Amino acid sequence: MDDPRKIILLPVVTEKSTHLSERVNTKGEPQNAYTFHVERHATKIAIRQAVEAIFNVKVCAVRTLWRRGKRRRTRQGGNTWRPDWKKAVVTLREGHKIEYR
Repeated sequence: MDDPRKIILLPVVTEKSTHLSERVNTKGEPQNAYTFHVERHATKIAIRQAVEAIFNVKVCAVRTLWRRGKRRRTRQGGNTWRPDWKKAVVTLREGHKIEYR
């Protein structure tokens, strides 16, 4: 495994992703899902190992998805595109939690 810090680039801290970590499931327990911006070629297994190594937690599931880059206007009036990026939603086992601070 490579350096875990090269696989997990940064946490995605938005209102929606924060709600995922606090939302309760059908059993009334917290869902414990955290969202991360990950390296483009990272696999689910590599993401799982990196999160477990960095935060010292146990991972239950990893879901990945691609976010398309948005169109951006330049100063000259032309258009360019931001790059596509990969996002991972990591669900932790019961009793584990990640603190970003």
